[in-house]
Parts: sequence; C-alpha cells; structure tokens
Amino acid sequence: MLVKIHDSYRTTISICDSNLLEKTFEEKEREIKITKSFFGGEEKTKEEVLGLIEEYSANDATFNIVGEESVKIALESGIIKQEGITTIQGIPIALVLL
Repeated sequence: MLVKIHDSYRTTISICDSNLLEKTFEEKEREIKITKSFFGGEEKTKEEVLGLIEEYSANDATFNIVGEESVKIALESGIIKQEGITTIQGIPIALVLL
C-alpha cells in the first residue's frame, strides 16, 4: 500500500493499493484518478498503515482510501464501516472526515 500525508489546514491521509497508482476509473458520472501527486507516497506494511490510521484519526485527519487491501485495513481499524464504502468499476473507495 502507498500512503501519502498532505499537511494543510487539516491533515489529509491518502491510502491506496500500490497496483492502482496512475490509473483512472470511471462509472457513469463518477471518476477517480489515482495520481502520483495525491496518492504516490511511501510503501507501507499493514501494521504501519494501521498505526498511521490510529495516530492521525486521533488528530482529526481526513482519509482518502482506495483499493481492496487498503479499504479492508481501514475496516479492520474501525475508521470506516461497510456502508461507508462505494465502488467505481468494482474498486472500493472510502472517504473519512473526522
């Protein structure tokens, strides 16, 4: 998984499955581009991602999570629920605003 931390007025954490980088998914009027500038961060293990989710969710961060593995880990961490997941072309996506 790739994790990129964007520091601005509110920290945004982008998490995606590595194999999705630089791909675009479209379905009806919805589209998501998994760009290197937004999602192209550091490769992290499951344990590292769980630790980052715990750390940043305690600090009011927002999360953009894309891909089966990444969404599965977010579910496991408790930061999202199944009903908060959408899909585009079968790719699971979750947004978290704390």
